[in-house]
Amino acid sequence: MAMLQFISSGLPKVAVPSTIHCDHLIEAQLGGEKDLRRAKDINQEVYNFLATAGAKYGVGFWRPGSGIIHQIILENYAYPGVLLIGTDSHTPNGGGLGGICIGVGGADAVDVMAGIPWELKCPKVIGVKLTGSLSGWTSPKDVILKVAGILTVKGGTGAIVEYHGPGVDSISCTGMATICNMGAEIGATTSVFPYNHRMKKYLSKTGRTDIANLADEFKDHLVPDPGCHYDQLIEINLNELKPHINGPFTPDLAHPVAEVGAVAEKEGWPVDIRVGLIGSCTNSSYEDMGRSAAVAKQALAHGLKCKSQFTITPGSEQIRATIERDGYAQILRDVGGIVLANACGPCIGQWDRKDIKKGEKNTIVTSYNRNFTGRNDANPETHAFVTSPEIVTALAIAGTLKFNPETDFLTGKDGKKFKLEAPDADELPRMDFDPGQDTYQHPPKDSSGQRVDVSPTSQRLQLLEPFDKWDGKDLEDLQILIKVKGKCTTDHISAAGPWLKFRGHLDNISNNLLIGAINIENGKANSVRNAVTQEFGPVPDTARYYKKHGIRWVVIGDENYGEGSSREHAALEPRHLGGRAIITKSFARIHETNLKKQGLLPLTFADPADYNKIHPVDKLTIQGLKDFAPGKPLKCIIKHPNGTQETISLNHTFNETQIEWFRAGSALNRMKELQQ
Repeated sequence: MAMLQFISSGLPKVAVPSTIHCDHLIEAQLGGEKDLRRAKDINQEVYNFLATAGAKYGVGFWRPGSGIIHQIILENYAYPGVLLIGTDSHTPNGGGLGGICIGVGGADAVDVMAGIPWELKCPKVIGVKLTGSLSGWTSPKDVILKVAGILTVKGGTGAIVEYHGPGVDSISCTGMATICNMGAEIGATTSVFPYNHRMKKYLSKTGRTDIANLADEFKDHLVPDPGCHYDQLIEINLNELKPHINGPFTPDLAHPVAEVGAVAEKEGWPVDIRVGLIGSCTNSSYEDMGRSAAVAKQALAHGLKCKSQFTITPGSEQIRATIERDGYAQILRDVGGIVLANACGPCIGQWDRKDIKKGEKNTIVTSYNRNFTGRNDANPETHAFVTSPEIVTALAIAGTLKFNPETDFLTGKDGKKFKLEAPDADELPRMDFDPGQDTYQHPPKDSSGQRVDVSPTSQRLQLLEPFDKWDGKDLEDLQILIKVKGKCTTDHISAAGPWLKFRGHLDNISNNLLIGAINIENGKANSVRNAVTQEFGPVPDTARYYKKHGIRWVVIGDENYGEGSSREHAALEPRHLGGRAIITKSFARIHETNLKKQGLLPLTFADPADYNKIHPVDKLTIQGLKDFAPGKPLKCIIKHPNGTQETISLNHTFNETQIEWFRAGSALNRMKELQQ
């Protein structure tokens, strides 16, 4: 979608170094090679578009099978002090190398690629002071699982999290990346670690000794300033930190591993683990795979294999090739694992799961970052828990949430009991990394003859048409498409999994608009009342009906609306289907910006209790748009069916530039106006 928007901008070349990554379209089914071959066949049209668009507009292209964007960035592009943006919410992964790496929507990326200064509201800074030292079964993942339990999914919104303190030096560079990566789950703008010798070691091992030397020279600029003040300070003693596992259904529901089994039994969550899954952009480093293999090796020595199904997702082609060479991949296969393609796979819902039926209650444990309802397998009854790769491996061997590897025993094939020892593994390979296959396409110096074809009959790709400009009037008699009850992530607004194949076709992917959101009127997902026909039907169908009949509409949301993925389609789809405003108690940062970019009005109740004044059958009029100005609230008139009215106040965070986007119809429209 970023490339489609860049094409629409009319610009000939990108103004800053840019790369395309295609890690979301490989479905986990049979194993790495077969799944990759199948993906290349099914997605040939899309991959060809990305390759030719990259070549024409000066953008490097990492071909399918290269790996997950964040691992590739850590291996090749991130460095101490860089400001880097990426169209994925886990871009902060690069904070593990001391970079300020921020996830954005595609329209923000287009601004940057066009050479337009990128801006955001100045963030607060949350300090996390680490003391003590990691040891035993406790891993870097446990730091962020603990922080998520403290701050919750919205506690980091509008803030950068800065880790510091003597405990930092006990964490590997890729471990620091894990912590920064999952900072997206607390809503943080980004997270960052201070430059240290672990980063230097990683830079040198990945062929960037010159950058490490430069960072050494300017080290004083890459660590916290003496006496600096934090808006909030959290202290964690790593000596006392225990292994954690978070879930189900939200990544901030934190439990010590020692306690989760008892909690699960009390809550009625299934304790038998159906599948253990390791990898993802959060935990697929060489060290992660090594620690998991160390656990698996002990089980094999006692004649055991995993009781649960077990999958392994390498983070990059370089990681895959290196763990194959060093024997880790084979150990993980021997214990019962399947090595999947170098891609997001089940973490983003690309999983052709066969062991359960939809609606069947079950538990999975992963080393991923998110565990929202239905995210991994589209089954709303899958109870997904996130933890470290080594804990996933141990639990998959035991087959139950009631197993605590720190204290509990397993029974070997010979009938003797044994206890797993805490895993130990090298943070980096002793030999150099094996780069594996060369999967990078450099942009050609001369691209004048390069064509980018998008068929008008394609079901996968669609050139974008400009959104309509604001008509200069207040928004009157807006119909409420849906009043959302409770958590509404970007997965609820624009589901992933099988829908990802339509990411280049706005009209087709709009058929998943808000299908996961719960309608407060009936407590159901994807069932809303059509105000004209009075019949209940799917959300996208109702939105299309309103659009066809010229009825403009609004969505009412709850707290932290749009948390999770930076999925820009969650903003494009409501705009495409006739939406004009989203009114909530609060927004997640990236989604709020994405809505503004597409010419929608993300507004918040001045009094959160006003959420209760609005009913799905009401109509809303938003006044004050003619005098729209930063910091100036808008007025909303609620018109009830019985003829009575109420007036409430709505806040916004628009600045002057963003108000120009609204007036022009979108940020892209405004860019074209400025060019003209």
